[in-house]
Amino acid sequence: KLTWQHSLSFCTLKATFGDDNSTERKLDLRKELNVSVYQGLVLFLFNNATKISYTTVAESTAIEEEELCRVLQSLACGKTRVLKKLPPGKDINKTDNFEFNADFRHKLFKFKINQIQTKETAEENINTTEKVFQDRQYQIDAAVVRIMKARKTMQHSLLVSELYNQLKFPVKPVDIKKRIESLIERDYMERSKDDKNIYHYVA
Repeated sequence: KLTWQHSLSFCTLKATFGDDNSTERKLDLRKELNVSVYQGLVLFLFNNATKISYTTVAESTAIEEEELCRVLQSLACGKTRVLKKLPPGKDINKTDNFEFNADFRHKLFKFKINQIQTKETAEENINTTEKVFQDRQYQIDAAVVRIMKARKTMQHSLLVSELYNQLKFPVKPVDIKKRIESLIERDYMERSKDDKNIYHYVA
């Protein structure tokens, strides 16, 4: 099943800054903005209004609250402030209003407005670490079985050395030992009866 991730899509908008009193050439005030689809949705609202409340932006775009706050921060609180936040500040509140920043200037004709990255919580960090470790366990298991199937019999130190050559991520010796023990318990391989440091592949 394919799922369309709108938050990862990008588009290019043409914008003209300045106002009727601007003394600069119109050509210099015209810019092309490379923005996310969500940023574009918010900016499109300012085609019909110069000042819009947070509530109106939320209702008009139907963007989820947490995501909308990041979008508005990127447009009004970041380095490239094409919008003005009223009152000024780094945090987005539901009572805020936003204005098109006619005074905005940029030396480039075409530029990108970066998005605000989500900060990973401690719980999310733990879950991510656990998931990565689980994925790597499967990769270690597969590598051990692949090596043992080809070699049939192998000494522990040589097996570990071969694993380091094949695996594309750092792994601790203790983790390798745990995976070998797990494979022995599941009858993929066995220790030699004469030498505990030698393994045999079990067909």
